[in-house]
Amino acid sequence: MRFSSPIAAGVLLLCAPLAALTAQGVDPHLIPKPREISEGSYVAIPRTVSITASGAAEDRFAAGDLASTLRDRGLSASVVANPAAGTYRVLLVRADTPLGTQVLAAAGLTLGDEQRAEGYVLVTNEDRAVVIAASAAGIFYGAQTVKQLMRTDGTEPRIYSAAIRDWPAMRWRGMQDDLSRGPLPTLEYQKSQIRTFAAYKLNVYSPYYEHTFEYKSHPIMAPPGGAMTQEEVAELIAYATQFHIDVVPEQEAFGHLHHMLKYDIYGQLAETPHGHVLAPGQPGSLEVIKQWFAEIDSVFPSRFVHIGADETFELGRGQTRERVQKDSLGVVYMDFLKEIEAAIRRPGKRYLFWGDIAQASPQLVSSLPKSMVAVAWNYWSFSGFERSLKPFTDAGIDTWVAPGVNNWNRVYPNNDVALRNIQGFVRDGQRLGATGMLNTNWDDDGEGLFNQTWYGVLFGAAASWQQGETVIPAFAASFGLQFHGDPTGNINAAQVKLSQAHALLAKAGPSDATNILYWLDPFSTEGQVAGHQLRGATRDARVLAESALVLTAHARRALAARAGSLGALRERDALDAMEMGARRIDFIGMKFQFADEIVSHYAAALDSVAKGANPTRELVEIASQINSRTQDLRDGYVLGRELYERSWRAENRPYWLYNVLNRYDIGAQTWIRRIDQFNQARAEYNRTRRLPSMEAMGLPRLPPITP
Repeated sequence: MRFSSPIAAGVLLLCAPLAALTAQGVDPHLIPKPREISEGSYVAIPRTVSITASGAAEDRFAAGDLASTLRDRGLSASVVANPAAGTYRVLLVRADTPLGTQVLAAAGLTLGDEQRAEGYVLVTNEDRAVVIAASAAGIFYGAQTVKQLMRTDGTEPRIYSAAIRDWPAMRWRGMQDDLSRGPLPTLEYQKSQIRTFAAYKLNVYSPYYEHTFEYKSHPIMAPPGGAMTQEEVAELIAYATQFHIDVVPEQEAFGHLHHMLKYDIYGQLAETPHGHVLAPGQPGSLEVIKQWFAEIDSVFPSRFVHIGADETFELGRGQTRERVQKDSLGVVYMDFLKEIEAAIRRPGKRYLFWGDIAQASPQLVSSLPKSMVAVAWNYWSFSGFERSLKPFTDAGIDTWVAPGVNNWNRVYPNNDVALRNIQGFVRDGQRLGATGMLNTNWDDDGEGLFNQTWYGVLFGAAASWQQGETVIPAFAASFGLQFHGDPTGNINAAQVKLSQAHALLAKAGPSDATNILYWLDPFSTEGQVAGHQLRGATRDARVLAESALVLTAHARRALAARAGSLGALRERDALDAMEMGARRIDFIGMKFQFADEIVSHYAAALDSVAKGANPTRELVEIASQINSRTQDLRDGYVLGRELYERSWRAENRPYWLYNVLNRYDIGAQTWIRRIDQFNQARAEYNRTRRLPSMEAMGLPRLPPITP
């Protein structure tokens, strides 16, 4: 047989070891897991990697992206036309070339029709890795898998030797980022999000806007420093396109518009004064929507546009009351949804909308244009998703599923809930014919940090690429290695500990580890109720959170201490954000524990005074100048502020930050005032031999707790 080049002659050597691959069952822990993969083993490779791609610009970009990643991990990697001897060779080959045909035939593999859009074949051994695909997307995704097969966490690089055939279960695999409830990422952070989404084979990024896109036709809506400019959006889209990411804009066009309707120049458009919902009967409502989406069309080239239209709770309570009473809420809602779509319709565009309101009127769903796409959302269930999907599938309307990463209103995402919700919704969505997944994060109280959500984001990427039900334990065993480069398993274990802490608090108290619990004054009425409920769980929750901190510290040290290690821990900002979340969970438990101890110590101090004894020992435990409970709680908020601000600035613009930092300041000041109050009580005792009552000190009379 003759070969067209020395590269082609060597490539076929890849196929010889495949029949002899060991059956050790070594798991390379890929995210997502490929559709088909042979059992293989890790083999040592040279530290120098040469990457060769076809003449297509997109393939050369994939080669450059791979080279950049490998350099970041300590290898010497470059894109070359003619690899030098002694290097590890990665070849990105189109299936319709003679070389692609030869490699497939020699390996006994095929590139089926189902693989042509985004699938690939990948064959690796100790000498070479060859990616064969029919499309630029397939070449790119094969290169992402090469990244995961290479290990640089030891003294020498290794690659998993195997044969892979892979393609996605769902055509559209996306992540929505809430840009309207506080945190607004920098453009550079959004670019890093794009790179990470693409690395795990997501192909849709959907920025969520209520008022944080710069509309030149409506300049008053966006707060100064709190919006993406049209120039930034254009730059992000150009960047994302290289990574095969479709940027799908979402502009709320019905509900969730308080930040517009709070301005009096829009007052006549509001269903209720300064409310949240546009009034369908107002001609101006449709005119504003047309102006918005004309600007969106001029900036966003995506075939998809998301018009929101969820949670229109005020509809029928104001300007449309009589019409709703006459025609029904469902009819009024559906008519306006159709009016919006007709008013902004452009050739080739498809309009997504949230399905929650429409699904309540299944008899009316069939009246919607079949070109629309219903995005069914559910963030808390683990099964039974037919109710969310069937009204649309029965009407012949395309559907996407939208689970969530369960980060909103929490000091750290509740990943136990998030992963089971994503698992069930995507599984049922695939079974019922959904063509896409749009995983969601929400920043309802303005405190969410995207860097805390990657566990749920990557699981969504895996679930939407893999066929059927994605196995949570397999993912949990893979996350730390692939996302952070941690081979020890410590980061995986830390994530599990934080999920267990959430579950423990949720079982015992009013909620899991929420921001409400974090800020709640334990001596307030609600704080006393929560403290009573949590009393049996605080210690165990703290041990879990503190154990997570110990595990992440061990992971950091293990890789730093390994002599000759090629790579360091990756995504350190995300690890910092995780540790900050663990400290916030720990502080919730500490605060309620120490509040009980303060009450117990002060009750003992009062008892000492009544018996003619000196209460100083008990008072010192509460508020000495060093090492006392009130100081610990002050210090917790001060340190929390420092760590939170650091994590915020690692991803977000300054806009909105001080709304959160002010809460830390208030928390610290609350305990500073109490330090002063207890010190004054101690001074009063030294002067008068009396102490103020529990009520005068603002303390509840709880059952005594042994310190």
